[in-house]
Amino acid sequence: MDRALQASAESIAAMIDHTLLKADATAAEIGKLCEEARDYSFATVCVNAGWVKLAAEELKGSAVGVTTVVGFPLGATSSASKAFEAAQAIADGATEVDMVLNIGKLKSGDLEAVEADIAAVAEACKGKAALKVILETGMLTDEEKVAACELSKRAGADFVKTSTGFGKGGATTADIALMRSTVGPELGVKASGGVRDLETAQAMIAAGATRIGASSSIAIVTGGRGEGY
Repeated sequence: MDRALQASAESIAAMIDHTLLKADATAAEIGKLCEEARDYSFATVCVNAGWVKLAAEELKGSAVGVTTVVGFPLGATSSASKAFEAAQAIADGATEVDMVLNIGKLKSGDLEAVEADIAAVAEACKGKAALKVILETGMLTDEEKVAACELSKRAGADFVKTSTGFGKGGATTADIALMRSTVGPELGVKASGGVRDLETAQAMIAAGATRIGASSSIAIVTGGRGEGY
């Protein structure tokens, strides 16, 4: 736990993707999200693809990046559509892409299809944006989580990520530790879903997380407790 205690609110801010993915988010709310990200020096804002252009414009000249989501939240769209989504988002200003893997194909044991799905998006992101693969850990067995991490690493992803925040469960320290042990030091590990306070964020970092996805970002860095994603 020493590592967790050393992770100050200030250092954690630089690891947070400040997130707003609700369907009814407005332009004003996206603008506020970007303003908050600038003020607190978060790593990125995480928004749906339709808001990437606005977020990129709002954050121009700052060190804050723009993350978007692909195949979200079910992961069940075609590989071609996911790759197109990623390419379009990058053209609009996204610097990071969080894709949902094909959960159904993973659970069906079609590992070749899952790897090809990730690889298609990795190719669209190559040299242009970091790729995070969302596993939706609450729906997977430990064996499936390990397989998903191994496939993500082999397919060229930069991070593996726990959850969409729209499925079953969220990030747990046990899952973060398992993901970290599987991908090793080469990939990032993002804890998303249910991280709403500083103590939880510190625990995730102690378990091996290098990025936090949260809508409660300000509560995390100010010592409060948030609600939502």
